[in-house]
Amino acid sequence: MNKPKIGVVGIPGKWSTEVLADALEQRTGHRLVIDLAEVVLDLSGPTLSWRGHDLTALDALVVKKVSPVYGPGMLDRIELLCQAEHCGVRVFSPARSILRLVNRLSCTLALRQADIPMPETVITEEVGEAVAAVRRFGQAVFKPLFSTKARGMTLIDADQPEAQLTAQVAAFKADNPMMYLQRRLALGGQDLGLVFLGGEYLGTYARQAQGESWNTTIHSGGRYASYQPSAELIELARQAQRPFQLDFTTVDVAETDQGPIVFEVSAFGGFRGALEGAGIDAASAYADYVLEALS
Repeated sequence: MNKPKIGVVGIPGKWSTEVLADALEQRTGHRLVIDLAEVVLDLSGPTLSWRGHDLTALDALVVKKVSPVYGPGMLDRIELLCQAEHCGVRVFSPARSILRLVNRLSCTLALRQADIPMPETVITEEVGEAVAAVRRFGQAVFKPLFSTKARGMTLIDADQPEAQLTAQVAAFKADNPMMYLQRRLALGGQDLGLVFLGGEYLGTYARQAQGESWNTTIHSGGRYASYQPSAELIELARQAQRPFQLDFTTVDVAETDQGPIVFEVSAFGGFRGALEGAGIDAASAYADYVLEALS
């Protein structure tokens, strides 16, 4: 039986993309790392190609990243993956599942509709409404709708003059017309990533803040650590990822004095946190899972 030909959609040269490609190459003898920025869809064929490779001739595409920078343009690239599926290529995770998650607003609404506990959240285009929410919350974290690893996030404190508070909110709105803000919660200096493969729980890692940073991400100087969650926490994360039907994901959870909450479900999942914090070789596990699904 011929081994399947599987392409990895990601960022060439980036660690998580390359280790996934390594794992698949070891199992199939085939290696193809695809940058969606260079994919061409010609509807006169129709053909979907990358550097002369016919992507519709592949058995599967495994998606690690669709862009190095999060933004609305990601949605257009994911539509190309929808076309690959239409042509019979299996995509891991499904393109429509990814579409629901790369926009923070659509992810949040799906979680709330599933009754998943989250921080108090306000979404508005009105500066005055956002200022009022900051006053009500005391402190609020403003988040771009498209971002990862806390990039572009801003902490705004209510304890300042009205003009200064309004100016800070307006400065955020200048780059983010639809403002998304959440009450800042006491997280004890860490939050958690719970890893799932095909809906099955693999393990948990912690992200721990260092120094005076208000957030825990590695991008902001945090570090990964091991963590053993309760059965209740695992079940909460399991329920959070279930509506999205992802093949691989990480659920961002935090324990607060008001109980556990979910921040988001990742469209792609974190390989490095899984490895360094939980000892999980996610690339190998994912490769095995893909091959089993294709068989």
